[in-house]
Amino acid sequence: MVILSGTPHPDFGSASLVAGVDEAGRGPLAGPVVAAAVVLCEPCPQGIGDSKKLSAKARARLDPVVRERCAWGVGIVSPEEIDRINIFAATMLAMTLATSRLAEALGRDPGEVLIDGNKTPAGRQAEWRWPARAIVGGDGLEPAIGAASIVAKEWRDRLMLDAARKYPHYGWERNKGYGTKDHIAALREYGPCPLHRRSFAPVAQMMLI
Repeated sequence: MVILSGTPHPDFGSASLVAGVDEAGRGPLAGPVVAAAVVLCEPCPQGIGDSKKLSAKARARLDPVVRERCAWGVGIVSPEEIDRINIFAATMLAMTLATSRLAEALGRDPGEVLIDGNKTPAGRQAEWRWPARAIVGGDGLEPAIGAASIVAKEWRDRLMLDAARKYPHYGWERNKGYGTKDHIAALREYGPCPLHRRSFAPVAQMMLI
């Protein structure tokens, strides 16, 4: 299952637009991978940076500011799809979906897409059609990527908090699906649930017990 979300945005004028793209959730044992694509507004919201280095309070403050004032799109790829195509391909797909939704919100394609990391979906996803540049550590270097990292992480965290209410054994309200000690202990006791990634070794091993 894949999901697209975004928001229409007023005209940005005729200038070429630069989008930032980042993902959240490549490493967890459970839950989806989420990517966000953002074209920043002017002036840029104060305090934008790498979501991993921001406090939870700062991310919670900045996320709605970005989504209210800037153009954005979100792509979500489910655990089932991750297991089917692998996490790398799922991440490239989520980025493609997010950028597609951003283009829909803008009413036109961005002129360039800056992607956090060392690889882009270009040549890896048939639907990818935008000029792209990978930037290692880009979430701390390019404000548009930093904004995308905040949106992606906050979106995924909300999904995992909702999932924690349905599957309370695993402590997702604390670990967001990552393989923490308490999450692994719960896997041993209760086994995997439908949101676990069965292609990930710790989950696969529990299924053999």
